[in-house]
Amino acid sequence: MPHPASSWDDLRRLPLTQWRPVEQVRHRVTSIARAAVPAIDVHNHLGRWLSDGEWMVPDVAELVGVMDEVGVETVVNLDGLWGDEVTANVERYDRAYPGRFLTFCHLDWSRLASPDGVQELCRSLDDSVRRGARGVKIWKTLGLGFRDADGSLISPDDQRVAAVLRHAGERGLPVLIHTADPMAFFEPLDERNERLDELLRERDWWFGDPSVHPTFDRLLDAHRALVQACPDVQFIGAHAGCAAEDLDRVERMLDACPNYTIDIGGRMAELGRQPRRFAELVGRHPDRVLFGTDIYPATTEQFRLHFRFLETDDEAFEYAPGHDIPPQGRWSIAALALDEPLLAGIYRDNARRVLGLG
Repeated sequence: MPHPASSWDDLRRLPLTQWRPVEQVRHRVTSIARAAVPAIDVHNHLGRWLSDGEWMVPDVAELVGVMDEVGVETVVNLDGLWGDEVTANVERYDRAYPGRFLTFCHLDWSRLASPDGVQELCRSLDDSVRRGARGVKIWKTLGLGFRDADGSLISPDDQRVAAVLRHAGERGLPVLIHTADPMAFFEPLDERNERLDELLRERDWWFGDPSVHPTFDRLLDAHRALVQACPDVQFIGAHAGCAAEDLDRVERMLDACPNYTIDIGGRMAELGRQPRRFAELVGRHPDRVLFGTDIYPATTEQFRLHFRFLETDDEAFEYAPGHDIPPQGRWSIAALALDEPLLAGIYRDNARRVLGLG
């Protein structure tokens, strides 16, 4: 029977925002305290870029303690930007704790609007290398935000972008690239959108107006064209190759582009609702998938949740414990149960190769 304060008609009209179902399935809970092998997190944010000018990690020694506790030997910091910000990040992390952090720089793609933009960006790369940058991070604003001199959006497959990244490859820099965003962010904003909860909180994340933004398919086609135009550059496709909802597409790209790898950062929710399919992809491409979390600030609990996802066969568990409404979709996930040889590649060996760590 309904609660005494409710009626069947009241419940029929219950707003979705007030619905808080409690799953009744009784599932196994497996605790993994440390990664199966020493791990490299290739996708994290430690700088000031995403935190209104404050360091994402106020106490670096405390973070190193967390890393020691859970078996993470190195974290890639994607927040170097350019100029003095590269130096600040490298000094705070890489040089203060040798071997534990690697800082990636960014590029100001708005410079391509100037006639000598390619040369300016190549000089920026050279300067970042001198300051200690170990790779390049490209964010989704390439394709969605940066505009050329004529006002048009600069696409990832622009030949000038490829020229700059080929220079990065000559300098031995891997490129971690985030193109587009979850597919639902490009779908109509209506009752059928599975990420509506999230988009109502973050309205700037919706790109579903084709008169303003490129389509998801156009951006992912440009993503692939860029990688193919730079065969000597080691690319890491962020967030499961930027298409975690379409693993057939990701696998086709892995098949076609030997210089392409993917990280799993920020996509446990998507991959965990298709665990057998993703485990199949890992088995077919054991040297092309990298561990990444995209959790900031990093915590012991979040690292261990990722280990549970990779290592156990647990089912129907929360990918974001502590949230009334899961932030990336109203579902639970199942784990991958990967074999130890595959775990060694994902956690460490593949990243060491791509990052040039031997």
